[in-house]
Amino acid sequence: MASPLLPSVTTSIASFRPALFPSKSQTNCLVGNGRHWFAVGGSRLLLLPCKAKHGDHNNPSSKNQDEVTSSREGKFDRRDVLFGLGAGGLYEAAAAGLDLNRFALADPIPAPDLKKCTLTTEDVKGLNCCPKQSEIIYNFQLPDSPPAVPRTRPAAHNAANDPEYVAKYRLAIERMKGLGDDDPRNFRNQANVHCAYCEGSYHYTMDKKVDGFIDGIPKEIQVHSSWLFYPFHRWYLYFYERILADLIQDPTFALPFWNWDAPEGMYMPAIFEDDPILNPLYDANRNAKHRVLGTVLDLNYHGTDDNTRDDDTIIRDNLFTMHSQMLFISSTDWCSFFGHPYRAGYQPNPVFYSAGRDPIFFAHHANVDRMWYLWKNNFGGQDIEDTDWLDSSFLFYDEKQRLVRVTVRDSLDTTLLGYDYQYADIPWIDATYKPTPRFPANKTEPQVSFAELSTKFPATLDSTISVEVARPEEVRNRSDVEKAKQEEVLVIRGIEFPANVPVKFDVYVNDDAGSPSGQDKSEFVGSFVHVRHRHDHIIKTKLTFGITQLLEDLGAAKDGSVVVTLVPRNGEGK
Repeated sequence: MASPLLPSVTTSIASFRPALFPSKSQTNCLVGNGRHWFAVGGSRLLLLPCKAKHGDHNNPSSKNQDEVTSSREGKFDRRDVLFGLGAGGLYEAAAAGLDLNRFALADPIPAPDLKKCTLTTEDVKGLNCCPKQSEIIYNFQLPDSPPAVPRTRPAAHNAANDPEYVAKYRLAIERMKGLGDDDPRNFRNQANVHCAYCEGSYHYTMDKKVDGFIDGIPKEIQVHSSWLFYPFHRWYLYFYERILADLIQDPTFALPFWNWDAPEGMYMPAIFEDDPILNPLYDANRNAKHRVLGTVLDLNYHGTDDNTRDDDTIIRDNLFTMHSQMLFISSTDWCSFFGHPYRAGYQPNPVFYSAGRDPIFFAHHANVDRMWYLWKNNFGGQDIEDTDWLDSSFLFYDEKQRLVRVTVRDSLDTTLLGYDYQYADIPWIDATYKPTPRFPANKTEPQVSFAELSTKFPATLDSTISVEVARPEEVRNRSDVEKAKQEEVLVIRGIEFPANVPVKFDVYVNDDAGSPSGQDKSEFVGSFVHVRHRHDHIIKTKLTFGITQLLEDLGAAKDGSVVVTLVPRNGEGK
Protein backbone atom coordinates (compact mmCIF):
# COMPACT_ATOMS: atom_id res chain seq x y z
CA MET A 1 0.00 0.00 0.00
CA ALA A 2 1.50 3.28 -1.11
CA SER A 3 2.06 6.39 0.98
CA PRO A 4 1.06 9.93 0.04
CA LEU A 5 4.16 11.27 -1.65
CA LEU A 6 4.78 14.99 -1.79
CA PRO A 7 7.68 15.40 -4.20
CA SER A 8 7.45 19.10 -4.92
CA VAL A 9 6.01 22.27 -3.49
CA THR A 10 6.06 25.35 -5.71
CA THR A 11 4.52 28.76 -6.08
CA SER A 12 2.87 29.75 -9.34
CA ILE A 13 0.70 32.45 -10.78
CA ALA A 14 -2.78 31.48 -11.93
CA SER A 15 -6.26 32.17 -10.62
CA PHE A 16 -7.17 30.10 -7.59
CA ARG A 17 -8.10 30.13 -3.88
CA PRO A 18 -8.19 27.63 -0.94
CA ALA A 19 -9.98 24.35 -0.93
CA LEU A 20 -13.42 23.98 0.55
CA PHE A 21 -15.51 24.07 -2.58
CA PRO A 22 -15.32 21.62 -5.43
CA SER A 23 -13.60 24.27 -7.44
CA LYS A 24 -10.29 23.71 -5.75
CA SER A 25 -9.38 20.97 -8.14
CA GLN A 26 -5.91 19.61 -8.55
CA THR A 27 -4.78 20.54 -12.05
CA ASN A 28 -3.70 23.89 -13.35
CA CYS A 29 -6.36 25.89 -15.16
CA LEU A 30 -5.07 25.97 -18.72
CA VAL A 31 -6.27 28.70 -21.05
CA GLY A 32 -5.13 28.43 -24.65
CA ASN A 33 -1.36 28.31 -24.79
CA GLY A 34 -0.80 30.84 -22.03
CA ARG A 35 1.92 28.93 -20.21
CA HIS A 36 5.21 30.50 -19.13
CA TRP A 37 7.76 28.55 -17.10
CA PHE A 38 10.45 30.07 -14.90
CA ALA A 39 13.24 28.14 -13.22
CA VAL A 40 13.05 28.33 -9.43
CA GLY A 41 15.83 26.16 -8.08
CA GLY A 42 14.63 22.59 -8.47
CA SER A 43 11.04 23.69 -8.91
CA ARG A 44 9.04 25.52 -11.53
CA LEU A 45 6.88 28.60 -11.64
CA LEU A 46 3.82 28.30 -13.87
CA LEU A 47 2.19 31.47 -15.17
CA LEU A 48 -1.40 30.64 -16.08
CA PRO A 49 -3.91 33.39 -16.80
CA CYS A 50 -7.41 32.21 -15.99
CA LYS A 51 -10.09 34.58 -17.24
CA ALA A 52 -13.79 34.13 -17.95
CA LYS A 53 -16.96 36.13 -18.55
CA HIS A 54 -20.64 35.43 -18.17
CA GLY A 55 -22.97 33.55 -20.61
CA ASP A 56 -42.76 24.19 -20.18
CA HIS A 57 -38.94 23.79 -18.43
CA ASN A 58 -38.51 20.39 -20.00
CA ASN A 59 -40.95 20.06 -22.83
CA PRO A 60 -39.35 17.73 -25.32
CA SER A 61 -41.28 17.05 -28.49
CA SER A 62 -40.90 14.47 -31.22
CA LYS A 63 -39.09 16.93 -33.46
CA ASN A 64 -36.34 17.33 -30.85
CA GLN A 65 -35.47 13.72 -30.30
CA ASP A 66 -32.54 11.67 -31.47
CA GLU A 67 -33.16 8.12 -32.58
CA VAL A 68 -30.56 5.85 -31.10
CA THR A 69 -29.99 2.17 -31.61
CA SER A 70 -27.75 1.75 -28.59
CA SER A 71 -27.80 4.12 -26.29
CA ARG A 72 -17.30 6.04 11.28
CA GLU A 73 -14.71 6.79 13.93
CA GLY A 74 -11.46 7.57 12.24
CA LYS A 75 -13.20 7.26 8.88
CA PHE A 76 -14.88 9.70 6.54
CA ASP A 77 -18.00 7.78 5.63
CA ARG A 78 -20.62 8.95 3.18
CA ARG A 79 -23.18 8.34 5.88
CA ASP A 80 -21.60 11.12 7.87
CA VAL A 81 -23.32 13.16 5.14
CA LEU A 82 -21.77 16.52 5.90
CA PHE A 83 -20.04 16.38 9.28
CA GLY A 84 -17.99 18.26 8.10
CA LEU A 85 -17.89 19.22 4.52
CA GLY A 86 -14.85 17.02 4.11
CA ALA A 87 -17.17 14.11 4.83
CA GLY A 88 -19.84 14.98 2.43
CA GLY A 89 -19.44 17.32 -0.44
CA LEU A 90 -17.76 20.67 -0.81
CA TYR A 91 -14.24 19.34 -0.52
CA GLU A 92 -14.83 16.90 -3.33
CA ALA A 93 -12.77 18.45 -6.06
CA ALA A 94 -10.01 18.90 -3.55
CA ALA A 95 -10.20 15.17 -2.99
CA ALA A 96 -8.98 14.00 -6.36
CA GLY A 97 -7.47 15.44 -9.49
CA LEU A 98 -7.47 14.96 -13.22
CA ASP A 99 -4.53 13.52 -15.06
CA LEU A 100 -3.79 15.45 -18.27
CA ASN A 101 -2.70 13.67 -21.41
CA ARG A 102 -2.14 14.44 -25.08
CA PHE A 103 -5.86 15.19 -25.60
CA ALA A 104 -5.73 18.40 -23.54
CA LEU A 105 -8.07 21.12 -24.77
CA ALA A 106 -9.90 18.54 -26.83
CA ASP A 107 -13.69 18.41 -26.60
CA PRO A 108 -16.66 18.63 -24.25
CA ILE A 109 -17.49 15.52 -22.22
CA PRO A 110 -20.31 13.69 -24.06
CA ALA A 111 -23.44 12.18 -22.58
CA PRO A 112 -23.01 8.43 -22.01
CA ASP A 113 -24.40 5.59 -24.06
CA LEU A 114 -26.62 3.80 -21.52
CA LYS A 115 -26.37 0.51 -23.40
CA LYS A 116 -22.66 0.50 -22.70
CA CYS A 117 -23.09 1.06 -18.97
CA THR A 118 -20.81 -1.25 -17.00
CA LEU A 119 -20.84 -2.69 -13.50
CA THR A 120 -19.08 -0.69 -10.80
CA THR A 121 -17.46 -1.31 -7.45
CA GLU A 122 -20.90 -0.77 -5.95
CA ASP A 123 -21.92 -4.02 -7.59
CA VAL A 124 -19.79 -6.08 -5.21
CA LYS A 125 -22.70 -5.57 -2.81
CA GLY A 126 -25.20 -6.87 -5.34
CA LEU A 127 -26.10 -3.41 -6.61
CA ASN A 128 -26.35 -2.42 -10.23
CA CYS A 129 -26.15 1.31 -10.89
CA CYS A 130 -26.92 1.08 -14.60
CA PRO A 131 -30.22 2.78 -15.49
CA LYS A 132 -33.11 1.63 -17.66
CA GLN A 133 -32.31 1.87 -21.38
CA SER A 134 -34.31 3.90 -23.86
CA GLU A 135 -34.34 3.90 -27.65
CA ILE A 136 -35.24 7.60 -27.75
CA ILE A 137 -33.33 10.54 -26.26
CA TYR A 138 -35.04 13.90 -26.08
CA ASN A 139 -33.04 17.12 -26.16
CA PHE A 140 -33.90 19.47 -23.33
CA GLN A 141 -35.59 22.69 -24.41
CA LEU A 142 -34.86 25.67 -22.17
CA PRO A 143 -37.95 27.93 -22.02
CA ASP A 144 -37.78 31.48 -23.30
CA SER A 145 -39.34 32.90 -20.14
CA PRO A 146 -39.62 31.83 -16.49
CA PRO A 147 -42.80 30.25 -15.11
CA ALA A 148 -45.47 32.47 -13.59
CA VAL A 149 -44.88 30.86 -10.17
CA PRO A 150 -41.29 29.71 -9.49
CA ARG A 151 -40.47 26.89 -7.14
CA THR A 152 -38.91 28.35 -3.99
CA ARG A 153 -36.56 26.04 -2.12
CA PRO A 154 -36.98 26.57 1.65
CA ALA A 155 -34.32 26.31 4.33
CA ALA A 156 -34.75 22.87 5.90
CA HIS A 157 -34.74 24.15 9.47
CA ASN A 158 -37.57 26.55 8.58
CA ALA A 159 -39.50 23.89 6.68
CA ALA A 160 -39.91 21.99 9.95
CA ASN A 161 -42.28 24.75 11.06
CA ASP A 162 -44.56 24.21 8.05
CA PRO A 163 -46.60 21.01 8.62
CA GLU A 164 -48.19 21.25 5.18
CA TYR A 165 -44.81 21.36 3.44
CA VAL A 166 -43.42 18.50 5.54
CA ALA A 167 -46.49 16.38 4.74
CA LYS A 168 -46.05 17.02 0.99
CA TYR A 169 -42.34 16.23 1.13
CA ARG A 170 -42.92 12.98 3.00
CA LEU A 171 -45.72 11.97 0.62
CA ALA A 172 -43.56 12.67 -2.43
CA ILE A 173 -40.64 10.57 -1.12
CA GLU A 174 -43.01 7.82 -0.02
CA ARG A 175 -44.53 7.64 -3.48
CA MET A 176 -41.11 7.70 -5.10
CA LYS A 177 -40.05 4.76 -2.93
CA GLY A 178 -43.26 2.95 -3.89
CA LEU A 179 -42.64 3.06 -7.65
CA GLY A 180 -41.79 -0.18 -9.43
CA ASP A 181 -38.21 -1.37 -9.69
CA ASP A 182 -38.23 -0.84 -13.46
CA ASP A 183 -39.42 2.76 -13.14
CA PRO A 184 -36.45 5.16 -13.60
CA ARG A 185 -38.12 7.59 -11.18
CA ASN A 186 -37.95 5.01 -8.36
CA PHE A 187 -36.05 6.21 -5.26
CA ARG A 188 -33.27 3.66 -5.64
CA ASN A 189 -32.98 4.23 -9.37
CA GLN A 190 -32.63 7.95 -8.75
CA ALA A 191 -29.74 7.20 -6.39
CA ASN A 192 -28.24 5.02 -9.09
CA VAL A 193 -28.11 8.02 -11.43
CA HIS A 194 -25.46 9.48 -9.16
CA CYS A 195 -23.75 6.15 -8.58
CA ALA A 196 -23.37 5.48 -12.31
CA TYR A 197 -21.93 8.92 -13.03
CA CYS A 198 -19.34 8.82 -10.28
CA GLU A 199 -18.51 5.15 -9.84
CA GLY A 200 -17.14 4.33 -13.26
CA SER A 201 -20.24 2.95 -15.01
CA TYR A 202 -19.99 5.31 -17.99
CA HIS A 203 -17.21 5.64 -20.54
CA TYR A 204 -16.59 7.29 -23.89
CA THR A 205 -13.99 6.95 -26.64
CA MET A 206 -12.46 9.64 -28.82
CA ASP A 207 -14.34 9.58 -32.13
CA LYS A 208 -12.14 12.07 -33.94
CA LYS A 209 -8.49 12.92 -34.14
CA VAL A 210 -7.08 15.24 -31.53
CA ASP A 211 -3.50 16.36 -32.08
CA GLY A 212 -3.54 13.89 -34.97
CA PHE A 213 -4.12 10.91 -32.67
CA ILE A 214 -6.93 8.54 -31.66
CA ASP A 215 -6.15 6.00 -28.97
CA GLY A 216 -9.50 4.16 -28.93
CA ILE A 217 -9.21 3.53 -25.20
CA PRO A 218 -12.49 4.10 -23.29
CA LYS A 219 -12.25 7.00 -20.84
CA GLU A 220 -14.32 7.06 -17.70
CA ILE A 221 -16.93 9.81 -17.31
CA GLN A 222 -16.58 11.41 -13.87
CA VAL A 223 -18.63 14.36 -12.65
CA HIS A 224 -16.63 15.15 -9.51
CA SER A 225 -13.25 16.80 -9.08
CA SER A 226 -13.71 19.23 -11.96
CA TRP A 227 -15.76 22.01 -13.50
CA LEU A 228 -18.62 19.54 -14.11
CA PHE A 229 -19.40 19.26 -10.40
CA TYR A 230 -21.80 22.20 -10.07
CA PRO A 231 -23.77 21.82 -13.33
CA PHE A 232 -24.18 18.06 -13.03
CA HIS A 233 -25.59 18.29 -9.53
CA ARG A 234 -27.83 21.21 -10.50
CA TRP A 235 -29.39 19.05 -13.20
CA TYR A 236 -29.60 16.07 -10.87
CA LEU A 237 -31.58 18.09 -8.32
CA TYR A 238 -33.68 19.67 -11.07
CA PHE A 239 -35.07 16.38 -12.37
CA TYR A 240 -35.34 14.82 -8.91
CA GLU A 241 -37.35 17.82 -7.74
CA ARG A 242 -39.64 17.73 -10.78
CA ILE A 243 -40.31 14.02 -10.27
CA LEU A 244 -41.31 14.62 -6.65
CA ALA A 245 -43.55 17.53 -7.66
CA ASP A 246 -45.25 15.42 -10.33
CA LEU A 247 -45.85 12.53 -7.92
CA ILE A 248 -47.91 14.80 -5.64
CA GLN A 249 -49.34 16.89 -8.49
CA ASP A 250 -47.92 20.13 -7.12
CA PRO A 251 -45.77 21.99 -9.68
CA THR A 252 -44.67 24.50 -7.03
CA PHE A 253 -43.08 21.88 -4.77
CA ALA A 254 -39.36 22.45 -4.19
CA LEU A 255 -36.65 20.58 -2.33
CA PRO A 256 -35.39 22.07 0.94
CA PHE A 257 -31.79 23.23 1.31
CA TRP A 258 -29.69 22.39 4.33
CA ASN A 259 -28.62 25.85 5.45
CA TRP A 260 -25.31 24.68 6.98
CA ASP A 261 -23.59 28.03 6.27
CA ALA A 262 -25.67 29.86 8.93
CA PRO A 263 -25.70 29.12 12.69
CA GLU A 264 -29.39 28.22 12.84
CA GLY A 265 -28.87 25.65 10.08
CA MET A 266 -25.68 24.04 11.41
CA TYR A 267 -27.57 21.09 12.82
CA MET A 268 -29.20 17.96 11.44
CA PRO A 269 -32.56 19.27 10.16
CA ALA A 270 -35.38 17.88 12.29
CA ILE A 271 -37.52 16.89 9.30
CA PHE A 272 -35.01 14.15 8.47
CA GLU A 273 -34.73 12.71 11.97
CA ASP A 274 -38.08 12.80 13.75
CA ASP A 275 -40.48 9.82 13.75
CA PRO A 276 -37.97 7.18 12.54
CA ILE A 277 -40.64 4.52 12.09
CA LEU A 278 -43.06 6.41 9.84
CA ASN A 279 -40.84 9.12 8.36
CA PRO A 280 -39.71 8.25 4.78
CA LEU A 281 -37.03 10.97 5.10
CA TYR A 282 -35.32 9.06 7.90
CA ASP A 283 -32.23 6.95 7.16
CA ALA A 284 -30.98 4.62 9.87
CA ASN A 285 -27.51 4.38 8.28
CA ARG A 286 -26.44 7.93 9.18
CA ASN A 287 -23.62 8.32 11.68
CA ALA A 288 -25.29 7.79 15.06
CA LYS A 289 -23.01 10.30 16.79
CA HIS A 290 -23.95 13.04 14.36
CA ARG A 291 -27.66 12.38 14.08
CA VAL A 292 -28.51 13.53 17.59
CA LEU A 293 -30.64 16.65 17.24
CA GLY A 294 -28.69 19.61 18.58
CA THR A 295 -25.29 18.28 17.45
CA VAL A 296 -23.43 21.11 15.73
CA LEU A 297 -22.13 20.56 12.22
CA ASP A 298 -18.35 20.96 11.92
CA LEU A 299 -17.31 22.21 8.49
CA ASN A 300 -13.69 21.37 9.40
CA TYR A 301 -14.29 17.78 10.49
CA HIS A 302 -11.09 15.70 10.68
CA GLY A 303 -12.68 12.26 10.69
CA THR A 304 -12.81 12.04 14.49
CA ASP A 305 -14.98 14.04 16.85
CA ASP A 306 -13.23 17.04 18.39
CA ASN A 307 -14.16 17.32 22.06
CA THR A 308 -11.84 20.27 22.70
CA ARG A 309 -14.18 22.88 21.18
CA ASP A 310 -17.61 23.87 22.42
CA ASP A 311 -20.55 24.50 20.11
CA ASP A 312 -20.01 28.26 19.99
CA THR A 313 -16.39 27.78 18.90
CA ILE A 314 -17.34 25.30 16.18
CA ILE A 315 -19.99 27.67 14.82
CA ARG A 316 -17.50 30.54 14.90
CA ASP A 317 -14.89 28.48 13.05
CA ASN A 318 -17.52 27.49 10.47
CA LEU A 319 -18.27 31.14 9.72
CA PHE A 320 -14.57 31.93 9.30
CA THR A 321 -14.35 28.99 6.89
CA MET A 322 -17.31 30.20 4.85
CA HIS A 323 -15.90 33.74 4.68
CA SER A 324 -12.53 32.53 3.41
CA GLN A 325 -13.90 30.06 0.90
CA MET A 326 -16.54 32.32 -0.63
CA LEU A 327 -15.26 35.87 -0.33
CA PHE A 328 -11.58 35.36 -1.15
CA ILE A 329 -12.48 34.21 -4.69
CA SER A 330 -12.33 36.82 -7.43
CA SER A 331 -15.58 37.28 -9.35
CA THR A 332 -13.73 36.44 -12.59
CA ASP A 333 -11.71 33.59 -11.08
CA TRP A 334 -13.82 30.71 -12.32
CA CYS A 335 -11.04 28.15 -11.82
CA SER A 336 -11.18 28.62 -8.06
CA PHE A 337 -14.94 28.35 -7.91
CA PHE A 338 -15.90 25.72 -10.47
CA GLY A 339 -12.74 23.66 -10.61
CA HIS A 340 -10.36 22.88 -13.39
CA PRO A 341 -11.25 21.86 -16.94
CA TYR A 342 -12.26 18.27 -17.63
CA ARG A 343 -12.38 17.67 -21.36
CA ALA A 344 -12.63 14.67 -23.62
CA GLY A 345 -9.32 12.83 -23.29
CA TYR A 346 -8.68 13.66 -19.65
CA GLN A 347 -8.39 10.65 -17.35
CA PRO A 348 -10.13 11.26 -14.00
CA ASN A 349 -9.51 9.85 -10.56
CA PRO A 350 -13.01 8.89 -9.41
CA VAL A 351 -14.49 9.73 -6.04
CA PHE A 352 -16.93 7.28 -4.51
CA TYR A 353 -20.15 9.11 -3.82
CA SER A 354 -23.34 7.12 -3.44
CA ALA A 355 -25.10 8.92 -0.60
CA GLY A 356 -27.97 9.65 -3.02
CA ARG A 357 -29.74 6.84 -1.15
CA ASP A 358 -30.24 9.22 1.79
CA PRO A 359 -32.84 11.99 1.29
CA ILE A 360 -30.66 14.46 3.19
CA PHE A 361 -28.08 14.15 0.41
CA PHE A 362 -30.35 16.25 -1.80
CA ALA A 363 -30.86 18.91 0.88
CA HIS A 364 -27.08 19.15 1.24
CA HIS A 365 -26.55 19.50 -2.50
CA ALA A 366 -29.33 22.07 -2.71
CA ASN A 367 -27.21 24.29 -0.47
CA VAL A 368 -24.13 23.54 -2.57
CA ASP A 369 -26.14 24.71 -5.57
CA ARG A 370 -27.19 27.75 -3.53
CA MET A 371 -23.49 28.66 -3.16
CA TRP A 372 -23.26 28.86 -6.97
CA TYR A 373 -26.49 30.89 -6.95
CA LEU A 374 -25.09 33.29 -4.32
CA TRP A 375 -21.69 33.56 -5.99
CA LYS A 376 -23.34 34.78 -9.19
CA ASN A 377 -26.24 36.82 -7.84
CA ASN A 378 -24.71 38.30 -4.67
CA PHE A 379 -20.97 38.39 -5.29
CA GLY A 380 -20.68 39.10 -9.02
CA GLY A 381 -19.34 35.67 -9.99
CA GLN A 382 -19.16 34.88 -13.69
CA ASP A 383 -19.80 31.64 -15.50
CA ILE A 384 -17.33 30.01 -17.86
CA GLU A 385 -17.35 30.86 -21.57
CA ASP A 386 -15.34 27.83 -22.68
CA THR A 387 -17.48 25.76 -25.07
CA ASP A 388 -15.92 22.54 -23.79
CA TRP A 389 -17.69 23.30 -20.51
CA LEU A 390 -20.88 24.76 -21.99
CA ASP A 391 -21.40 21.86 -24.39
CA SER A 392 -20.68 19.02 -21.96
CA SER A 393 -23.84 16.94 -21.63
CA PHE A 394 -25.60 14.49 -19.33
CA LEU A 395 -28.61 12.17 -19.46
CA PHE A 396 -31.49 12.12 -16.95
CA TYR A 397 -34.98 10.65 -16.85
CA ASP A 398 -37.69 13.25 -16.34
CA GLU A 399 -41.02 13.07 -14.51
CA LYS A 400 -42.66 11.44 -17.57
CA GLN A 401 -40.01 8.70 -17.73
CA ARG A 402 -38.43 10.26 -20.83
CA LEU A 403 -34.67 10.10 -21.25
CA VAL A 404 -33.47 13.68 -21.68
CA ARG A 405 -30.12 15.04 -22.83
CA VAL A 406 -29.09 18.29 -21.15
CA THR A 407 -26.05 20.54 -21.53
CA VAL A 408 -24.16 22.68 -19.08
CA ARG A 409 -25.11 25.88 -20.95
CA ASP A 410 -28.81 25.27 -20.22
CA SER A 411 -28.17 25.01 -16.47
CA LEU A 412 -26.84 28.53 -15.96
CA ASP A 413 -30.07 30.51 -15.45
CA THR A 414 -32.06 29.31 -12.42
CA THR A 415 -34.83 31.77 -13.30
CA LEU A 416 -35.50 29.97 -16.59
CA LEU A 417 -35.17 26.64 -14.82
CA GLY A 418 -38.02 27.85 -12.63
CA TYR A 419 -36.63 27.89 -9.12
CA ASP A 420 -35.04 30.18 -6.56
CA TYR A 421 -34.09 30.08 -2.88
CA GLN A 422 -35.87 31.32 0.20
CA TYR A 423 -34.11 34.32 1.68
CA ALA A 424 -31.70 33.39 4.45
CA ASP A 425 -29.22 35.51 6.36
CA ILE A 426 -25.59 35.22 5.23
CA PRO A 427 -23.69 36.01 8.45
CA TRP A 428 -20.29 34.95 7.10
CA ILE A 429 -20.05 37.99 4.81
CA ASP A 430 -19.44 40.16 7.89
CA ALA A 431 -15.87 41.43 8.26
CA THR A 432 -15.93 39.96 11.76
CA TYR A 433 -15.22 36.59 10.15
CA LYS A 434 -12.30 37.65 8.00
CA PRO A 435 -9.22 35.74 9.22
CA THR A 436 -6.49 37.85 10.82
CA PRO A 437 -2.74 37.14 11.00
CA ARG A 438 -1.37 35.31 13.99
CA PHE A 439 2.25 36.23 13.27
CA PRO A 440 2.20 39.31 11.02
CA ALA A 441 5.40 39.90 9.06
CA ASN A 442 7.02 36.91 10.76
CA LYS A 443 8.23 33.55 9.51
CA THR A 444 9.16 30.47 11.52
CA GLU A 445 12.15 28.27 10.78
CA PRO A 446 11.29 25.38 8.43
CA GLN A 447 12.25 21.78 9.02
CA VAL A 448 13.29 21.55 5.37
CA SER A 449 15.02 24.48 3.67
CA PHE A 450 14.49 25.26 0.01
CA ALA A 451 17.98 23.93 -0.77
CA GLU A 452 17.03 20.56 0.78
CA LEU A 453 13.82 20.02 -1.20
CA SER A 454 15.30 17.60 -3.71
CA THR A 455 16.85 15.43 -0.97
CA LYS A 456 13.95 15.47 1.52
CA PHE A 457 11.15 14.85 -0.95
CA PRO A 458 9.31 12.61 -1.82
CA ALA A 459 8.23 12.23 1.81
CA THR A 460 5.64 10.20 3.67
CA LEU A 461 3.19 12.44 5.49
CA ASP A 462 3.11 10.52 8.76
CA SER A 463 3.75 13.62 10.90
CA THR A 464 3.80 17.39 10.57
CA ILE A 465 6.36 18.71 8.11
CA SER A 466 7.32 22.30 7.24
CA VAL A 467 9.28 23.36 4.20
CA GLU A 468 10.63 26.58 2.75
CA VAL A 469 9.25 27.52 -0.67
CA ALA A 470 10.99 30.16 -2.78
CA ARG A 471 9.13 32.99 -4.53
CA PRO A 472 10.86 34.50 -7.59
CA GLU A 473 11.27 38.21 -8.06
CA GLU A 474 8.71 38.32 -10.87
CA VAL A 475 6.04 37.30 -8.36
CA ARG A 476 7.15 39.51 -5.48
CA ASN A 477 7.26 42.76 -7.44
CA ARG A 478 3.87 42.68 -9.14
CA SER A 479 1.60 45.72 -9.04
CA ASP A 480 -1.90 45.63 -7.53
CA VAL A 481 -3.34 45.60 -11.05
CA GLU A 482 -1.25 42.58 -11.97
CA LYS A 483 -2.26 40.81 -8.77
CA ALA A 484 -5.93 41.43 -9.53
CA LYS A 485 -5.52 39.79 -12.92
CA GLN A 486 -3.59 36.74 -11.80
CA GLU A 487 -3.64 34.87 -8.52
CA GLU A 488 -0.42 33.57 -7.02
CA VAL A 489 -0.87 29.93 -6.15
CA LEU A 490 0.81 27.40 -3.91
CA VAL A 491 1.03 24.00 -5.58
CA ILE A 492 1.62 20.71 -3.76
CA ARG A 493 2.47 18.11 -6.38
CA GLY A 494 2.69 14.34 -6.44
CA ILE A 495 0.17 13.48 -3.70
CA GLU A 496 -0.37 9.72 -3.72
CA PHE A 497 -2.60 7.55 -1.52
CA PRO A 498 -4.83 4.45 -1.72
CA ALA A 499 -8.36 5.34 -2.80
CA ASN A 500 -9.93 3.13 -0.14
CA VAL A 501 -8.61 5.04 2.89
CA PRO A 502 -9.70 8.47 4.19
CA VAL A 503 -7.07 11.20 3.96
CA LYS A 504 -7.01 14.75 5.25
CA PHE A 505 -4.19 17.20 5.82
CA ASP A 506 -4.23 20.92 6.59
CA VAL A 507 -1.91 23.47 4.97
CA TYR A 508 -0.45 26.58 6.64
CA VAL A 509 1.87 29.38 5.55
CA ASN A 510 4.34 31.04 7.96
CA ASP A 511 2.70 29.41 10.97
CA ASP A 512 4.10 27.66 14.05
CA ALA A 513 4.42 24.02 13.03
CA GLY A 514 4.34 22.94 16.65
CA SER A 515 0.95 24.53 17.35
CA PRO A 516 -0.78 25.43 14.08
CA SER A 517 -3.54 28.01 14.14
CA GLY A 518 -7.25 27.65 13.50
CA GLN A 519 -9.63 28.79 10.78
CA ASP A 520 -9.75 32.32 12.21
CA LYS A 521 -6.09 32.99 11.35
CA SER A 522 -4.68 34.01 7.98
CA GLU A 523 -1.89 31.46 8.26
CA PHE A 524 -4.41 28.66 7.68
CA VAL A 525 -4.53 28.13 3.91
CA GLY A 526 -6.96 25.23 3.57
CA SER A 527 -7.29 21.46 3.58
CA PHE A 528 -6.88 18.44 1.35
CA VAL A 529 -9.65 15.89 1.91
CA HIS A 530 -10.27 12.51 0.33
CA VAL A 531 -13.33 10.51 1.32
CA ARG A 532 -12.66 6.78 1.19
CA HIS A 533 -14.34 4.64 -1.43
CA ARG A 534 -14.24 1.04 -2.51
CA HIS A 535 -11.68 1.36 -5.29
CA ASP A 536 -8.30 -0.04 -4.25
CA HIS A 537 -6.17 1.78 -6.82
CA ILE A 538 -3.67 4.51 -6.04
CA ILE A 539 -4.80 8.09 -6.59
CA LYS A 540 -2.14 10.50 -7.82
CA THR A 541 -3.03 14.16 -7.69
CA LYS A 542 -1.96 17.67 -6.77
CA LEU A 543 -3.38 20.49 -4.65
CA THR A 544 -3.52 24.19 -5.50
CA PHE A 545 -4.24 27.14 -3.20
CA GLY A 546 -4.59 30.82 -4.03
CA ILE A 547 -2.40 32.85 -1.67
CA THR A 548 -2.27 36.43 -3.00
CA GLN A 549 -4.57 37.90 -0.33
CA LEU A 550 -3.12 35.62 2.33
CA LEU A 551 0.41 36.91 1.72
CA GLU A 552 -0.84 40.51 1.83
CA ASP A 553 -2.53 39.83 5.17
CA LEU A 554 0.62 38.23 6.54
CA GLY A 555 2.83 41.10 5.39
CA ALA A 556 4.78 38.59 3.28
CA ALA A 557 3.96 39.81 -0.22
CA LYS A 558 7.56 40.97 -0.80
CA ASP A 559 9.26 38.02 0.89
CA GLY A 560 11.65 35.85 -1.09
CA SER A 561 10.20 32.67 0.41
CA VAL A 562 7.43 31.34 2.63
CA VAL A 563 7.30 28.42 5.05
CA VAL A 564 4.61 25.87 4.18
CA THR A 565 3.47 23.46 6.89
CA LEU A 566 1.51 20.26 6.21
CA VAL A 567 -0.35 18.74 9.18
CA PRO A 568 -1.87 15.25 8.73
CA ARG A 569 -5.35 15.01 10.30
CA ASN A 570 -6.54 11.64 9.01
CA GLY A 571 -4.79 8.77 7.24
CA GLU A 572 -1.32 9.55 8.63
CA GLY A 573 1.31 7.48 6.87
CA LYS A 574 -1.12 6.30 4.19
